[in-house]
Amino acid sequence: MVIPKLRMFSSLTLVVVLLAFSGSIALAQDSTATAGSRSIASGQKMKIKGVVTRRDADTFVVRDNNGVDTVVRLDDRTSVKANGGFLRSGSNYAQTQILRGLNLEVEGRGSGSGELLAEKIRFNESDLRVARAVESRAAPLEDRATTTESKLSQVEQNAQRLSGQLEELSAVANTAKGGARAAQETADSAVAGVNSTNERISALDDYEPQTVLAVNFKPSSAILSADAKAHLDEVATKALNAKGYVIEVSGFADATGSVERNRMLSQRRADAVIRYLVENHSIPLRRIVTPYGYGESNPVAENKTRDGRAQNRRVEVKLLVNKGLMQEAPKMTPSGSGQ
Repeated sequence: MVIPKLRMFSSLTLVVVLLAFSGSIALAQDSTATAGSRSIASGQKMKIKGVVTRRDADTFVVRDNNGVDTVVRLDDRTSVKANGGFLRSGSNYAQTQILRGLNLEVEGRGSGSGELLAEKIRFNESDLRVARAVESRAAPLEDRATTTESKLSQVEQNAQRLSGQLEELSAVANTAKGGARAAQETADSAVAGVNSTNERISALDDYEPQTVLAVNFKPSSAILSADAKAHLDEVATKALNAKGYVIEVSGFADATGSVERNRMLSQRRADAVIRYLVENHSIPLRRIVTPYGYGESNPVAENKTRDGRAQNRRVEVKLLVNKGLMQEAPKMTPSGSGQ
């Protein structure tokens, strides 16, 4: 038990290091590409092994052992599977499971634009677990950093404008005693605005649920019903009209069957929800927290009754909105008296 845990820890450490240095210049050169990148001729067959350093909607970037990056494109015919054991075929996975930090092997042909059009993608399930652990921590932090950087830029601009207003008010106070009271009132309002802005910055790291719902499934099924799709349509509409949001998806199953079967079934249900949101409403993958199947754990009802089991066959969807962006921006209150 100790050796597998040490191997998984080593893999996790390696993935984190690769992600941290994904922007550095590769030292090695590939015979078919310039240093750091690879362009594949149209129709050229190729197989590469490496780590995913970037993930977009329909493409991802693989960095091989020589430090050469290759852009891989996905389509409906791409086969995504885990490596199977002896005389056993590996499990199929959704394309959404190709995450940053995943060590994989890609086989395909050149697409004509320098990319590798993937036909087969294979990886170990242990590497997938490591990539999920990295993604679950990296994605929310990146979103928060991007949002915080944007808000800090706005705060700096507001602070400069407020500083200029205070200087003007100070000049008015020096030239006319009657304007001193108006200048003081405006200055107090400016300070209150700065304090309010600081509070908004402090809240940028906090998220709170705006919408929470559960969609249910039939026994042993991961197919969305019409009612489930209607509920997901409502969540997607709210998400696309929100700012600074993320969507958390958790799959569950009842206690019927083995623990491992229920865990895999709950994961397929979570993947089905993600696929519907992405394909039917164009929800960006960076807005979705890595889906996870909890199996038969965390039941909301007793598994001894038919109604209780029906409630436990569910996927919980939470629309989380940044608290800092939900607060109103501070406003200056102009004084109505004075010179």
